[in-house]
Amino acid sequence: MIFVKRLVLDVLKPHQPNALDFAQAIATAGGNYRVRVAVLEVDEKTETLEVVVEGDTIDFEAVQSGISDLGGSLHSIDEVEVQSEPRSG
Repeated sequence: MIFVKRLVLDVLKPHQPNALDFAQAIATAGGNYRVRVAVLEVDEKTETLEVVVEGDTIDFEAVQSGISDLGGSLHSIDEVEVQSEPRSG
């Protein structure tokens, strides 16, 4: 089995919710997620974010759904770190 440990995402979102509320909502998508949000660009109606999600087992679909539920749009997956489960025997 493969576990997703870290994602770096390029996200476009409206000004609301703010970055703190956005990060908290993404963190609740999983059990033990650490989320860092950096605002890279701001225009009249939107913000471009770099969202870093780290955890033991990240559920990408849940993160992506959380972004959409907040009015955001996933532009790209810029970095990913995965780990395989050790084979027994």
